[in-house]
Amino acid sequence: MTEPPGRRERKKAATRRKIADAALRLFLERGYDAVGIREVAAEADVAVTTLFSHFAAKEALVFEQDQDFERRLTRAVTDRAPDEPPLLALHREVHALVRHCASDAAAPVRRMIEGSPALREYEESMWLRHAESLAAALAADAGPSRSATACRALARFVIDAYALALEAADPKAAVDEIFRMIEAGWEAA
Repeated sequence: MTEPPGRRERKKAATRRKIADAALRLFLERGYDAVGIREVAAEADVAVTTLFSHFAAKEALVFEQDQDFERRLTRAVTDRAPDEPPLLALHREVHALVRHCASDAAAPVRRMIEGSPALREYEESMWLRHAESLAAALAADAGPSRSATACRALARFVIDAYALALEAADPKAAVDEIFRMIEAGWEAA
């Protein structure tokens, strides 16, 4: 059982949330490239140094949920029922993530990301990092029965399933189709 966060952690989380909300509001109103870091800090009523203590780069402001996304993928493997195959748990988790990111509420943010080369590049590097974390979880779960290369490949395919589904006309069907291919390849390996 985890301890509830202390006052300091709650304040840090609230500040981080306030900065991210202010940034997203400004980016959506005026465009990502038209808003500077100083404007975001002023809107959130924090110092620029405070902003950078919570976010390493301007692009990270758009991907505020980045760590949660990565954690959800790895926990799909590590926290699943002992008799549940990891691919089934990942299939379910990718469905949930795609459903959230492909929702009408998320559409303005997706359009902003797709319209910005800097955000697309940041997103791709973020996905590679997520794939490495997921590969480590898969390798730990599979033990010596699967090579590190096989686990890294599977993790990349899972991340690509998410990315490709977001671009599909029917994201749910895309996830299902891609996971059928992933499962066939994983079983054959």
